[in-house]
Amino acid sequence: MTDYAWYRDNNGGTTHAVGQKLPNPWGLYDTAGNVWEWCQDWSAPYPGGTAMDPQGPATGVDRVLRGASVFGPAYAMRSAQRFHDLPTIKVDNTGLRVVLAPGQP
Repeated sequence: MTDYAWYRDNNGGTTHAVGQKLPNPWGLYDTAGNVWEWCQDWSAPYPGGTAMDPQGPATGVDRVLRGASVFGPAYAMRSAQRFHDLPTIKVDNTGLRVVLAPGQP
């Protein structure tokens, strides 16, 4: 894990610039650890049964965060790690990832 993510045992007490660890198999850096990433979805329980890429509700109170942060333990460093918080919170272990989807202007 130490080659791919910043977490509690290797962070040196701070967050780090993107790209200092190895990328995941899809070539993305820092999808686990370092900072929680804000997601577009509002927080809600997952639907029952099998779902492919479930979407959150159109409105809500808390937004979804994924990936865990530099202050968490190594076992929590997964891009699937899910948390939620008020979208107005301002702390140094949250951020976002700007994405341009193929075919978008």
